[in-house]
Amino acid sequence: MSLGEYAGEYSGEYAPLAKVVRSGFVESVHFGSAVALSAGGEVAVARGPVHAPVLPRSSAKPFQALACLLAGAHLHGPSLAIAAGSHTGEDFHVRLVAEMLGDAGLGFGDLRCPPDWPEDEAARRDLVRAGLGPSRERMNCSGKHAAMLAAAVAAGAPADGYLDPGHLVQRRVRSVVEELSGEKAAHVAVDGCGAPLFGISLTGLARAVRAMAMSPQGTPARAVADAMRAHPEYVGGTGHVNTRLMRALPGAVVKGGAEGVLVVALASGHAAAVKAIDGGPRATTAVALAALRAAGADVSAAAEFTTVPVLGGGVPVGEISAVF
Repeated sequence: MSLGEYAGEYSGEYAPLAKVVRSGFVESVHFGSAVALSAGGEVAVARGPVHAPVLPRSSAKPFQALACLLAGAHLHGPSLAIAAGSHTGEDFHVRLVAEMLGDAGLGFGDLRCPPDWPEDEAARRDLVRAGLGPSRERMNCSGKHAAMLAAAVAAGAPADGYLDPGHLVQRRVRSVVEELSGEKAAHVAVDGCGAPLFGISLTGLARAVRAMAMSPQGTPARAVADAMRAHPEYVGGTGHVNTRLMRALPGAVVKGGAEGVLVVALASGHAAAVKAIDGGPRATTAVALAALRAAGADVSAAAEFTTVPVLGGGVPVGEISAVF
């Protein structure tokens, strides 16, 4: 679908999700889609074209981690959490990625994610002071890629070519996404890290993350959700909003993705998925919490995340907040 066709089909359907107010003036509005499921899994809140396909980006990482587990990768605790996460490239993240690769008889040179700087500012400054540059292991997806390589080795499949959509691991990922969402992949794309990406509807995305969070104890899907809950520092990192939100809402599974995507599933059974059509993530947490609240969920413990301060001269002069 071309941009023109896409705009023609959906431009009138996108809903206002959040407003940016500066000194009492509405400066900007974020449009997009948001869906929230009730405790029983029914659609309780829908804004925008929630049944249209979206690319989930890194919000799909929990499903990719589950696929690696099902393929035979020996992942548990922190290693399973970082497989489902977008880490900030801190030293403790890199050490774990090295361990995961080493256990599979591999090393950083086998990673096929692109070199990148760590998202964590302190880690980046340390690299600059040491005269070092971007590397594959510091890239936020290296935990997922290490898990995919470990899955390939465990399954007896070639490690080389593990990003090919026809590779055993990627076929397993597609199967997991389609099974959990209850949908066939609407589009196959290439994510920023080079891995295949399977487009599903925003409602399917919410349904899939809820299915993982609510899976019975002892199942592989529950293992992924519980690893994320127990080790949120490996899902994001120091100061990362996903990590902080999971700590504020015990039992929650939270995973953001590029281009303004976010999924949240609560222990109560409520779940939400958000897509900001401008691709900006700054309001997605506030929008997801507003959608969950509208669906009947108790998110009062996360009150600090319901708005984002707007600064002027270094002090708050307004805020970004959801409009529903």
